[in-house]
Amino acid sequence: MDKQFQAMKTVRNYMWWSMGAGLIPVPFVDLAAVTGVQLKMLSDLSKYYDDVEFSESKGKAIIASLLGSIIPNSLSRGSVGSILKMVPVVGSILGGLSMSIFSGASAYALGKVFIQHYESGGTLLSFDPDKVKDYYKEYFEEGKKVAEDLEKEKNQESGEEKQA
Repeated sequence: MDKQFQAMKTVRNYMWWSMGAGLIPVPFVDLAAVTGVQLKMLSDLSKYYDDVEFSESKGKAIIASLLGSIIPNSLSRGSVGSILKMVPVVGSILGGLSMSIFSGASAYALGKVFIQHYESGGTLLSFDPDKVKDYYKEYFEEGKKVAEDLEKEKNQESGEEKQA
């Protein structure tokens, strides 16, 4: 099976985990959980590509740098999603959905950027976030659509199960 195809399957799996972590009802705990999931995704992708050694501290710095590239628009929406969870009942629902899509899109963009980097022979040590910020922004927007579609699929499946 094609290495890049297999790597994208990994990214899609971690999108689900990121979206789930984004639904954690406790503000800012959700952000920490999403970061942990995305670090694990980077670790797995690094292992998947031969001779790419993973460093958690380097991974955290890369994630922070790339997330910083989408401020103020998308990141503030993701943070607002986390903060909205403080509002009883309605805030939890709206904040969770917003944070879930943001988290999935972020995992998607991060995964796509890293696959592209590794496919071109790069390593974690040679990764330069400044050079890929535009790609990250593009993939983030693409990832929002993918995450929304995943959310719709999940909701349709839930509805079908309830009807059965």
